[in-house]
Amino acid sequence: MTGLDSELLRVRLRRAGFTPSMFRYQSTHAPLAEITDALAETLRKAGPRVHVVGHSLGGVIALDTFLNHADLPPGRLVLMGAPVRGARAAQALARHPFGQAILGPLALEELATPRERNWSLPRDVGLIAGSRSIGLGRFLADLPEPNDGTVAVDETDLPGASDRVVHDVSHFGMLFSTPVTDSLLHFLAHGSFGQA
Repeated sequence: MTGLDSELLRVRLRRAGFTPSMFRYQSTHAPLAEITDALAETLRKAGPRVHVVGHSLGGVIALDTFLNHADLPPGRLVLMGAPVRGARAAQALARHPFGQAILGPLALEELATPRERNWSLPRDVGLIAGSRSIGLGRFLADLPEPNDGTVAVDETDLPGASDRVVHDVSHFGMLFSTPVTDSLLHFLAHGSFGQA
């Protein structure tokens, strides 16, 4: 992603009093350990308390960063449409030689392989998933309902997470959704999504 896709979300975070910055990484060719080490170093320099929001593969990278670096500053972590258990759409795409080239080694390793991740560390983790099935992923794989058109809700499941919410948004649309932003801000403030 270019960063333009998350600009509206960053604007809304600024209006809420946060100072958002974007972590850029080579999404296709850099190895996961190199990316998580770089993110960890960025977080160490960011301040005494840092919240992290990761969308899709970025959420998987953020999660693995916290799982593998115990010395990071306190703060909350929100994963938006992050297929922490792997992605059926990526698995289907990886079955084709052209698909492997499109995904690249990082996504092949992290998304095209089913995973069993759990959370047991003392940091609030919130999960946001989408249930509006609009996206190319549904044409690549038989995604179970509910899904956001790219990632199935069950692929975002992380046992041990503090809270989760499912919005009627697509995978890409969650970056622009006001209800998603409202849920995100509530979690950053309170460590829960505040559902009735």
